[in-house]
Amino acid sequence: MNKTHNKKALSLATLADLPTTAIKPAHARDSISMGILHFGPGNFHRAHQQVYLNKLMSDGLNHDWAVVGASIMPGDKPLRDILIGQDCLGTVVEQSADKSVARVIGAMIDYLPVGDVQAILAALGDPAIRIVSLTVTEGGYFVDAETGLFDPTHPAIVQDAQSIDEPKTIFGIIVNALRQRQQNSLPAFTVMSCDNLPHNGKVAQGAVIGLANLVDPELADWIDKHSSFPNGMVDRIAPATGEREKSMIVSEHGINDGYPVFCEDYLQWVLEDKFVNGRPSLEKVGVQFVDDVAPFETMKIRILNGGHAVIAYPAGLLDIEFADQAMTHPLILKFLETIEQQEIIPTVPPVPDTDLGVYFEHVKTRFANPKIGDTIRRLCLDGSNRQPKFIIPTIRDRIASTQTVDGLALVSALWCRYCYGSDETGKVIEPNDPSWALLNESAKKARKDPYQWLLLHDVYGKLNENEQFVDAFSVQLNRLWADGTESALDSYVQSFHQ
Repeated sequence: MNKTHNKKALSLATLADLPTTAIKPAHARDSISMGILHFGPGNFHRAHQQVYLNKLMSDGLNHDWAVVGASIMPGDKPLRDILIGQDCLGTVVEQSADKSVARVIGAMIDYLPVGDVQAILAALGDPAIRIVSLTVTEGGYFVDAETGLFDPTHPAIVQDAQSIDEPKTIFGIIVNALRQRQQNSLPAFTVMSCDNLPHNGKVAQGAVIGLANLVDPELADWIDKHSSFPNGMVDRIAPATGEREKSMIVSEHGINDGYPVFCEDYLQWVLEDKFVNGRPSLEKVGVQFVDDVAPFETMKIRILNGGHAVIAYPAGLLDIEFADQAMTHPLILKFLETIEQQEIIPTVPPVPDTDLGVYFEHVKTRFANPKIGDTIRRLCLDGSNRQPKFIIPTIRDRIASTQTVDGLALVSALWCRYCYGSDETGKVIEPNDPSWALLNESAKKARKDPYQWLLLHDVYGKLNENEQFVDAFSVQLNRLWADGTESALDSYVQSFHQ
């Protein structure tokens, strides 16, 4: 049912005119000040970290922890233009299967000009900034696929190390800013990764200190001693915003927001309490502080993020548009259930106060939420960075314990088949990865010789030397080409249900 809506764009001046069904910030803008600079303030950050902060501020707490947004990617400029025009206010619509709640978030006070490194460095030089947080995608940390460690030979890192006064990468900017702090006798800030990475704090630490060591080993020692890099597990499904969402925010919620975020109603953040320069009282709004995040992040990355890959590529090949539609396909659902129960969940260590079977049932419910509109194309995006984080570690663990990997090999083969560039109807799959040209070329070679796909070193490392995995992958890819996606899924499922 359409609501009467305010035709004026969302802003501080129009907050009072919003429909009564919209939940507005309970704090005044002039009562809050910056404390966090966040790189990559896209949908996930706005639906996750800002939601927690907005709750704190609306409860009258932590008004000195507002967010300043920063981006170095030119593609973020349209978002920045819209948010600046809206006084950095944004609507987060939390959706369950039977209810949608629109909440205007007021935790951000500025979004620096995109790509303006000097403006970012100036903000980072302000002692009011005590936390630098990041959502820069899984592939943005310059990690070597084989070692899992920071790669100091990456050309962008080499360039920043040689010209740290004019950094081009986010980690170069952070190192430059921490050097300024050292030189000006200011406290260091905490660097807090919010990306879906195993040990994301440790990975961020490797990037910052690794680059600093190339610049000045004494600076690296100072950062190691005075900064901190907490590990955290972050969880909320927040799809990309498209014309569908921009229309819905007006027609269903009566809010003229140029870039709303639609997300699920599930929200979780598990975090180490390692902050060198203070932090918001996040535990008062539901954030779990624990001594060891690893069990939680392994659970989430393997069961949920790995599960997304499991449903994404068969759905992409079968021309299914949305995740909830994939969950209604009986073979895709059974494939997900079988591979999780047989191959993925058994590799996840015990998690405090958590039943992994119950967690997986919740994951299935979340994937099947029809309100989210999470596209299969989004879930298929950037496999060259996601597969090494979400699928390959599980394969390695199972091989190390002499267990089968047929289902996981099929997931990898489905990704290869997707990167061939056409689905089973013959419809062209448009480029959907930063390395699409390489992937497409490799997928075409692999149609005749599956081993060619496994030469993608940044994804597989030395797995292409493991006979068990090579054989399993080859069988699955050949089956996909010979018999099709549904037959390959059915063959795997039936191997456990005969």
